[in-house]
Amino acid sequence: MKIQIPALSVVVLVGASGAGKSTFARKHFRPTEILSSDAFRAWVGDDETDQSVTNDAFEALHFLMEKRLKIGRLCVVDATNLHKDARQHLLRIARKFHAVPVAVVFDLPEKVLQAHNRKRTDRQLPAHVIHRHAREMRRAVKELKREGFSHVWKFRSPEEAEAAELERVPLWPDKRLETGPFDIVGDVHGCFDELTELLEKLGYRVEGGRERPTASHPEGRRAVFLGDLVDRGPDSPAVLRLVMNMVRDGQAYCVPGNHDVKLVRKLAGKNVQVRHGLEVTLAQLEQEPPEFAEEVRQFLVGLVSHLVLDGGKLVVAHAGMKEEYQGRASVQVRDFALYGETTGETDEYGLPVRLNWAAEYRGKAAVVYGHTPVPDAVWLNNTINIDTGCVFGGRLTALRWPERELVSVPARRVYAEPVRPLKAETDEADEAMNRLPDVAELLDLRVSTDLYGEIRVVREQAAAALEVMSRHAVDPRWLIYLPPTMSPVETSRDPGWLESPREAFAYYRNRGVGQVVCEEKHMGSRAVVIVCRDEEVTKKRFGVEHGGIGIIYTRTGRRFFTDTKMEQALLDRLRGAMERAGFWERMQTDWACLDAELMPWSAKAKELIRSQYAAVGSAARTALPEVVSALEQAQASGRDVEELLARHRERLDNAYRFTEVYGNYCWTVNKLSDLKLAPFHLLATEGAVHTDKDHRWHMETIHEICRQDPEVLLPTEYRVVDLEDPEQTEAASAWWHALTERGGEGMVVKPLGFVTMGERGPVQPAVKVRGREYLRLIYGPDYTVPENMERLKTRGLKKKRSLALREFALGVEGLKRFVEGASLRRVHECAFAVLALESEPVDPRL
Repeated sequence: MKIQIPALSVVVLVGASGAGKSTFARKHFRPTEILSSDAFRAWVGDDETDQSVTNDAFEALHFLMEKRLKIGRLCVVDATNLHKDARQHLLRIARKFHAVPVAVVFDLPEKVLQAHNRKRTDRQLPAHVIHRHAREMRRAVKELKREGFSHVWKFRSPEEAEAAELERVPLWPDKRLETGPFDIVGDVHGCFDELTELLEKLGYRVEGGRERPTASHPEGRRAVFLGDLVDRGPDSPAVLRLVMNMVRDGQAYCVPGNHDVKLVRKLAGKNVQVRHGLEVTLAQLEQEPPEFAEEVRQFLVGLVSHLVLDGGKLVVAHAGMKEEYQGRASVQVRDFALYGETTGETDEYGLPVRLNWAAEYRGKAAVVYGHTPVPDAVWLNNTINIDTGCVFGGRLTALRWPERELVSVPARRVYAEPVRPLKAETDEADEAMNRLPDVAELLDLRVSTDLYGEIRVVREQAAAALEVMSRHAVDPRWLIYLPPTMSPVETSRDPGWLESPREAFAYYRNRGVGQVVCEEKHMGSRAVVIVCRDEEVTKKRFGVEHGGIGIIYTRTGRRFFTDTKMEQALLDRLRGAMERAGFWERMQTDWACLDAELMPWSAKAKELIRSQYAAVGSAARTALPEVVSALEQAQASGRDVEELLARHRERLDNAYRFTEVYGNYCWTVNKLSDLKLAPFHLLATEGAVHTDKDHRWHMETIHEICRQDPEVLLPTEYRVVDLEDPEQTEAASAWWHALTERGGEGMVVKPLGFVTMGERGPVQPAVKVRGREYLRLIYGPDYTVPENMERLKTRGLKKKRSLALREFALGVEGLKRFVEGASLRRVHECAFAVLALESEPVDPRL
């Protein structure tokens, strides 16, 4: 006997004690999948035969069962399960988590059970107990189907149980192995001409006319239809023929819509109200051969509520699908897929009042749906409604996956008047998009990232970030990204040097990185630049009115310029350079987010130089010459002060070097041309986060823009280095020495790929190698004195590197969410988490 077990199910073993349930479970299931009543009695009371702890044991069993089902894990309940009340409790839990309830019944003759009981060496039950179990078993077998078990498998002998083959089958919506690419088509409603036009626009060959329509794509793409194939439109039979043929030929998938289900009920002879376009479809079907209606009924009955595709990255359903329903099968899941979520009330148009489930969606999978017509398809929290009301005179829209590109064709005419205006739901979506997170959500924040998994922000860190965000940060709608901190290279083993390129190259080589890019580290302030093609884009894409054409903010989310005229003038120069470089057309975007350095240092940094660095340098240059002069006089008089004199001469030399370094970091800004903006990452544009491109692509793309306005845009010098080529690594080291000797800060070394995964997860996205003289600003003028250097070489980098990786993952996640159309709450929590993590106790000099 072959037994099929759905991948997400509650397998209830039913049978008398000693029937072989535990043996069967151990043979066919993982130990972690088996929830045994005996084991739970032992965990609770140290004795699996202790019946006095049975209630507590089952309470623990049910608790663990719920935890497993919540995350989609199969559960096997190994107990007698002979009492209806016990089974009903298990069925309730299965229904709660939309798992398939399966009964595996060991209906063995009583004489076999008694013989097994006598042979048991662990424990034997009295014969009357086995007799009672057998009697209860006979009663239970008759009730299982009526109780709600979807599948009931019976063994009538030990030999049958031993010979059974178990096959795990995916649930009906589970098509994760189908990776596409796909073209997902919104509600068609009988608009055959528009459907064929849309398919042809998508590249499909449509043949056969209205009587035998077929369609296929020369590149192997497949269509996915979101249901509501029928009603209201001019030719529902032709639409049905085309979709049915494409599904039959393996060219398409289809999920049912509520209009399709209503048609099925009518064709099955059910009493349904013939309105909302059903009357049109029935009249059209009357013109078709009688057998066609039965073909339609059988096709629509066989459709699955929703589909999970492309490794779980994509979910398609007619009216949408909440995260906890995805890939599961139950009446509630099917109802949600068909109708969405309603309040039970009706609006002024007599239509159900719907809850905007997408506004609260937090799932990783993109959900594509239709059902409620909207004027424009807009991403919201990684969900998109592509029913753009073709039958009402709007458009028929498809989403290309994985490209996330929308393709539409206009309706040829208005086939039906909408009961409710198409704009009715857009205001609610806009409100959801721009709603800030609740403070309670931020105080105990857990952010799920693709690169690093879940990142937690503790309450103390969140409180510090709330203070900064609420008092100093820019409008949250701009905060789509905050850059991560960067770890320095491992401490150099060379005497007199704290950092050098050799350690950077070794770090990446040891982690399997073959090529790195070395970029000049500019002596400026980190800046995030968002630039839009015009003010209308600012309003439409970022929701900021009167926001100019963009913004420039610091890595702590503060506005760089108090003078917004200067800021907008700089952005206008950048926008003009992008225009001349053909950037907007080439990238198919009207906005961009860049990571950059802005020079000179910000006003806050310049004040730091004036009040601290300059003060230190000035004091040293004032006091030390007198000390050196006195020591020289003492030496001339015959005193043995040579060692002391040498040390103070070195300190004086260090003081002058220190002054030269901080002097490179600031200058007076009187006009726009006194500024220098050096972008080095093109982070994101419409529809794309560019972490999939390597750093050479970023550099060359940005260099083309910088060439258009060299007065204010500074290209970042870089070189790509093969770590297995000693000549290239030596040349890169020499380049670093040249940069730092002429007063430069140093360089940043990165893997050539923007995101690089190692054996233990992502490797550091970048390490900084700072110059010997620049480090005087960080560690003081005399850090190179041997005893100071020896102490500094014990510095630890573990915390800094952990922080850098987490912040990097959060930054990429925030950009991804923004590009995918997530709400402000979802995007903002990533930036908030970066700022919160900055309060971790890490040596600020690193």
